[in-house]
Amino acid sequence: MTMAADTTAEFAPQAQPRTVSTKLDLVHALRSLRRLLNDKEDTRQVFEIMRALNGASTAKGYQRLLSTLEGGRIAYERKEFAERLMDDAWLDSLPEGSVGAAYRTFIRTEQLSAEGLAEVSREGAKGVDEPHPYAWFGRRTRDVHDIWHILSGYHRDALGEACLVAFSYAQTKSLGWAVIALGAASRSRKDKSYPYVKAIWQGYRRGKAAAWLQGEDYERLMAEPLEAARKRLGITPPTIYDAIPAEARDGAVPQGA
Repeated sequence: MTMAADTTAEFAPQAQPRTVSTKLDLVHALRSLRRLLNDKEDTRQVFEIMRALNGASTAKGYQRLLSTLEGGRIAYERKEFAERLMDDAWLDSLPEGSVGAAYRTFIRTEQLSAEGLAEVSREGAKGVDEPHPYAWFGRRTRDVHDIWHILSGYHRDALGEACLVAFSYAQTKSLGWAVIALGAASRSRKDKSYPYVKAIWQGYRRGKAAAWLQGEDYERLMAEPLEAARKRLGITPPTIYDAIPAEARDGAVPQGA
């Protein structure tokens, strides 16, 4: 009887099941938004805002993934896509004209890395990647951010980032993206020289009209011709953004205003 009791204890759960908080912290989010709008390179503030305002969006996104044709397999495999994106040999193997080739050029020109973004996201989050399906889904969304730059046609200037966060809100329904987009649009409204606010609003409409990108098999997508991928996913050209001169796009969100 003692042995049976010991065996039962050995395999019994050692803690209560993890509960996923959906509590919103708008005050913290607004403080972080102010810092981000004063310095668009302060990427940590993006993650602070997202943690404060994600609510149930990550859980809902994960459940939606499971409902897609290949989502069950993708969730079961639970690959850390940042590791794949750091594989230079794999990136170099992707054909010219593909989504992956455009991504390869983008990150090397901009001197970016998936692991660098991951490291910033770990700041303020206990410094580790939590072993939970919802946390994994959040990391997957983080890791494809620069791929969404490629697919959407938005660059890393202030206006391009503002347009992409509006696009991302339409895709993810995460309130954090909406707050960043609205903050950028509010500051952009002060400058009437170009249709900055219309460009951001178009970003939202383009994201809403496109297929659900969080359900994509990204290893397969990276090998797909870029224009064919955009057409398949229903991603239309960013006409208003493209019409604004490149040198005027960083002035879309005045720094320190």
